[in-house]
Amino acid sequence: MKYHSTNNSSHQVDLKEAILRSLPPDNGLYMPNQLPVLGDDFWNKWRELSFHEIAFAVTEAFFGEDVPAEKLREIVEGTLAFDAPLVTLAPGDHILELFHGPTLAFKDFGARFMARLMAHLTHGEDRELTVLVATSGDTGGAVASAFHNVPGTRVVILYPKGKVSGLQEKQLTALGGNITALEIDGTFDDCQALVKKAFLDREVAERMNLTSANSINLSRLVPQSFYYIHSARQLPENVKPVFVVPSGNFGNLTAGLLARQLGLPVEHFLAATNRNDVVPRYLASGVYEPVPSISTISNAMDVGAPSNFVRMTALFGNSWEDFSNCMSGMSFSDEETRAAVREVKSLYGYEIDPHGAVGWLAARNYRATHPGSTTITLETAHPAKFPDVMDEELGAGVVEIPERLAVLADKEKVATELSKDWEPFREWLAGNIS
Repeated sequence: MKYHSTNNSSHQVDLKEAILRSLPPDNGLYMPNQLPVLGDDFWNKWRELSFHEIAFAVTEAFFGEDVPAEKLREIVEGTLAFDAPLVTLAPGDHILELFHGPTLAFKDFGARFMARLMAHLTHGEDRELTVLVATSGDTGGAVASAFHNVPGTRVVILYPKGKVSGLQEKQLTALGGNITALEIDGTFDDCQALVKKAFLDREVAERMNLTSANSINLSRLVPQSFYYIHSARQLPENVKPVFVVPSGNFGNLTAGLLARQLGLPVEHFLAATNRNDVVPRYLASGVYEPVPSISTISNAMDVGAPSNFVRMTALFGNSWEDFSNCMSGMSFSDEETRAAVREVKSLYGYEIDPHGAVGWLAARNYRATHPGSTTITLETAHPAKFPDVMDEELGAGVVEIPERLAVLADKEKVATELSKDWEPFREWLAGNIS
């Protein structure tokens, strides 16, 4: 299959180029020339399929022309070493837990899949691959875990100083080995801008053999579509879910749209954001106005210029009317988010993280105006990753910290501080990445 830039449909590349180069030279994003649709042979039996069987069918639909089936099965098996259980809080109110992977965040699905696909695409080559990634919290930890000590790779993670939780920071900075963390004096948007600029500097990108693990990379999105189908199949027959997605860079929601494109019956999508509400405002007005991001307690959603907006609009033929018919947006303040954390615990005995709490608020509001609808809210990270907020709202020690997170607490943080300017970053790359 060929892939084109969202900025220029005549710019065509193969799978290897799209995945390993990540970003077209025109600053667009890669999309498949033909978006696959799963046939009746899949949808006639999808509710009886296992998570792994669903994942393989989706993977083969996207990559089967370029990667042997045996290798795709191996990649899927290595990716899905954990489940994504659907938890029911009340009739019509469901939570999809995406935090059962090694770094306790939904990013584990995409990062583990990407690492394995890239290993296949670079097999037999002697050039080291440099994975460059910006993170607002969870992406960096998932990528660090997926690529840690993988031969032939080195990972450089950019994160905004003071804007990730303490345990998230340890996941980025304490592994060592082939993982390097850069603490940028700025926002996530500044980190993302530096990453994009490095890819658009062709001399830098070629010399350092750069690839990205952000959701600008298509191989991050495809595996995230697995759990949309996996969760929907667990609902009663003929129930079309409303997927409620806590959103920042909008890769996770784009993955849901890909699942819909494959044929998944969906009633609606809800983009649930904190005060960084550029997409909800677009959905309401038809005007897209990126703005500087604002720091909130749901830090992974602190994005003012979401990269995947161009992919989402491309999926709707750049039609605002079609886009807004399929998706609505809602935004909530930190105060509302804190209240939701307390309310979910009080009503259901369930501990929900600040990002999931934003989603739960949107789901509740939607059901209030659409009686009888069934919502699935994506719980994107384990609440233990946000101890300050959870302890303040529920009490110290209420949320149990999983062992794989607790062991990081005493590890040493190792990070290099840099400004948000391009030249110091370019100089650092030149001096540290040969």
